[in-house]
Amino acid sequence: MTWDDTVVAERHGPRTNTVSAEPDAINFGDLPDAVNALLQQGVAAYRHDRFRADQLFRQALASAPHELPTYFYLYKIHTYQGNLEEAQAAAESGLREAARQAGWNPDWRQWQPQPALPEGAGRFALYTLKALAFIHLRQDNRQQAKQILERLRQLDPAGAVGWPVVAALEQGIG
Repeated sequence: MTWDDTVVAERHGPRTNTVSAEPDAINFGDLPDAVNALLQQGVAAYRHDRFRADQLFRQALASAPHELPTYFYLYKIHTYQGNLEEAQAAAESGLREAARQAGWNPDWRQWQPQPALPEGAGRFALYTLKALAFIHLRQDNRQQAKQILERLRQLDPAGAVGWPVVAALEQGIG
């Protein structure tokens, strides 16, 4: 299972290895073993001890702040729990790191459309920008969410990172 697949696991439970009846490990990509172990432990802890999961994700972040999956999990767990300030802080930090890695301006308003949807850090940046739009909606900050969604329309016209779902939610609120 890749780290993108974890939304399904979080809602429906992790897939199980039919041979060993153990949950499948999540493939976070090419990470140092220590960071991978902390993230695996954090995902496992989330189902029964959310405070511990947060601690493990923050430990992973402190040890390797350049590893993007850690930001993803921090903003995800805090969004799900309604800790929207924490979610926003994690998403904004992840967005800055992804922009740095992609060689983009730290200000998403300055990003330029690419000929093809970027991969790697660029795709993570766009996905995290979408998450920020959702977080702003949850915070009743529709104006900020609308600004982000308008920029995503320009940066990802096909909606590959899923921003049209957030745009539909925003439209449904109005």
